[in-house]
Amino acid sequence: MSDTQTETRKSGQEMEVQFLKGVGPKLAMMLRKVGIETVGDVLFYFPRRYEDRTKLPPLFQLSPGEAQTVRGRLLNVSSRPTRGGKVLIRAILDDGSGQVGLIWFNQPWVGRELQKIEGEIIAYGTVKHGQNRMLEISSPEWEPVEDDDDEEQFARLMPVYPLKEGVPQWLIRKAAKSAIEYFSRDIEDPLPVQVLKEEHLRDLKWCLRQMHLPDSERDQFEARKRLVFEEFLYLQLAQQMRRREVKQEVGISFPISEIGSIEASDASLFVDSEAAKRDVWEQIHAMLPFDLTGAQKRVIGEIFEDMERSAPMNRLVQGDVGSGKTAVAACAMLASVRCGYQTALMAPTEILAEQHAYNLKKLFEPLGITVTLLVGKQTAAQKKKALQATASGEAQIAVGTHALIQDGVDFHKLGLVIVDEQHRFGVMQRLALRQKGVGNPDVLVMTATPIPRTMTMTLYGDLDLSVIDELPPGRKPIKTHWKRTQDRDKVYGTVRELIGQGRQAYFVCPLITESPKMEVQAAEDLHYRLSNEQYPDLNVGLLHGQLKPVEKEEIMEAFRRNELHILVSTVVIEVGVDVPNATVMVIEDANRFGLSQLHQLRGRVGRGEHQSFCILIADATTEEARERLEIMVETSNGFRIAEKDLEIRGPGDFAGTKQSGFLNLKLANLVDDGPMLEQARAAANRILDRDPGLLLTENEKMLSEVRKQRSQEALVVVS
Repeated sequence: MSDTQTETRKSGQEMEVQFLKGVGPKLAMMLRKVGIETVGDVLFYFPRRYEDRTKLPPLFQLSPGEAQTVRGRLLNVSSRPTRGGKVLIRAILDDGSGQVGLIWFNQPWVGRELQKIEGEIIAYGTVKHGQNRMLEISSPEWEPVEDDDDEEQFARLMPVYPLKEGVPQWLIRKAAKSAIEYFSRDIEDPLPVQVLKEEHLRDLKWCLRQMHLPDSERDQFEARKRLVFEEFLYLQLAQQMRRREVKQEVGISFPISEIGSIEASDASLFVDSEAAKRDVWEQIHAMLPFDLTGAQKRVIGEIFEDMERSAPMNRLVQGDVGSGKTAVAACAMLASVRCGYQTALMAPTEILAEQHAYNLKKLFEPLGITVTLLVGKQTAAQKKKALQATASGEAQIAVGTHALIQDGVDFHKLGLVIVDEQHRFGVMQRLALRQKGVGNPDVLVMTATPIPRTMTMTLYGDLDLSVIDELPPGRKPIKTHWKRTQDRDKVYGTVRELIGQGRQAYFVCPLITESPKMEVQAAEDLHYRLSNEQYPDLNVGLLHGQLKPVEKEEIMEAFRRNELHILVSTVVIEVGVDVPNATVMVIEDANRFGLSQLHQLRGRVGRGEHQSFCILIADATTEEARERLEIMVETSNGFRIAEKDLEIRGPGDFAGTKQSGFLNLKLANLVDDGPMLEQARAAANRILDRDPGLLLTENEKMLSEVRKQRSQEALVVVS
């Protein structure tokens, strides 16, 4: 039996691409460069855009600056060497109404092919002004016209595929055309007929043909719509299945509404009998040194409702910088402790964990509630004491980093798990902490990084969502200014004036030390210049990730006590640092930071009663850099900034998931396809209402895709 006969017995999509008509072993090696090894790879390797070649204007009507399809006879073809030893090919195309020049640089084989042409050719490219006032097209795609079918094949909506060096467009087009013509009939649609009808979608065979060989823009649009829906559907099915599984589990029903009731059915539920005589809201008002905003009260109410249900809570609290998420979390902790359970709060960095422990101790120790810190830098004696406190139940609240999920960390009665800056952790890390609890603890995750709705639905679709969309009253908006590097001295003078008024300042740099590869401000260099040249009379501290934990803690504590006037730092202070007296943030080489990161850094000031300022120092050399800096000056709305960040950077970079395999979307775009994501979410729930486990025969293929999706999601850690 021949190799070809053996291959054709395989499933069409599994067949090696070399056996496609017109490909062969040599061309197949080129296709491997873009990840195409099988027929299935070709079918699902989609164009990144399309060129409209359907219009064939007479040459006298050509306009410079436009991409055009042209047809005519070659008057002459010339070839001459250039100064660099290259070859310039020039031809004149004539259709009787006018002429256009065609030129190719260093492609001698094109000249040889053109010399053989006796009839007409058809070409496509961008028209521009050339020599002697003649219009010309540089490096056009072209082919000879042998009959009208050739024109029909060339003058159409032409797919343009993403390429790598050495892989030409014509090769992928040829492979795709062959795959569609000979193997699309073997494709089985993973979506059931009922779903296609409900969602008004076309079948997969038709869609793949229209993606690679579109009949019209409308047909290509319809094909893309179905394929985008399918990508989103698998994401949403995976998340909604997990969400439903959690809802079906039996968790802890916290008797929060009974706190304060003398007739409580079981007084032994409450750790402190005196506390049981006071309503939980009364205790909250006594605990907090400020009034809660309406948004905070609403979110706390949503959390308490979840905690009282028998199903485990699985809720995401999203709020802009300074909206008061920590206060909301403290209220949930208080309710948990008063109901006789421990709480664990996991933060991504030691600085943030220490900040939380510092603030929570101030709130809870006057109430007789013990807060314990558990981080990697602790001495053996400190760690032993913390571990004993959590295991015995003496520590009613444990605050820590990843150290909390390590082996050997046990809890007496863990009922509430809180994960701060959720985007820094993976699903498995969240699960690992939850598994240390009693039964199925409630889970509350928080993020201070505003996330666009489409991204939230994609990354955290398995969680219930609460949004704190109101800032505490009296907060003065931070004034943000963008200054060029030549304005540095003026900026330094402004900082001195503010320090003279008793305030403190941050200076943030992209790097710790100077790099020969990047001409950007380094923290160590800036610290030296500020402390020795610019502000020799002031106390200037230096903070970065390579310092020992004890050194970091000492520096931060000195800054909190106002013993340091200026703190030079890297992004290690991006989250969690709370010094109300610091009112100015200077960000050096601000164009080197992402928008969301700039917004987080800006949020380190504006936390007290005084007017605060954020000064971005940067020379923006690109349009994208200017856009980012201008939006920072224009608004302090974190959600608007996040939308812009998503638009500029794309979902992979925005979420930090590009290397994880998660969000590996071939077609879907979270910026433009939000409505389709909403449609897929609703469809996923309808499908699961009919078949919760996707066990029906017609859902088998969807279940297979969902299993792949869930295995990818479990590993993702957003950076």
